[in-house]
Amino acid sequence: QVQLVESGGGLVQPGGSLRLSCAASISSFNVYTMAWYRQAPGSQREYVTFIAPDGTTNYVGSVKGRFTISRDNAKKTIYLQMNNLKPEDTAVYYCHGSTGRQVYWGQGTQVTVSS
Repeated sequence: QVQLVESGGGLVQPGGSLRLSCAASISSFNVYTMAWYRQAPGSQREYVTFIAPDGTTNYVGSVKGRFTISRDNAKKTIYLQMNNLKPEDTAVYYCHGSTGRQVYWGQGTQVTVSS
């Protein structure tokens, strides 16, 4: 059974940092494009960033320069380093894995940015 398990969320003050992790129980993890999405209260889930199997990354404009996605294929884990957090970053953050044919979601981890 494939699982994506997020961790690292919490409450942080504006300007602070958090590092999210997503551990995957996928046998062929290295061929998956991994991504982070987020969903704020009352809003639709939105794309944040992805990292391809070859390490190529992409970010939505609102997080460019502040968030960094990375992957460790040996640990079957991806990370999201979030710096200079803003109140508008408050959301549940979801891990996503895809080969195009197969798609998996994690359960989400809450990130709250507030003073």
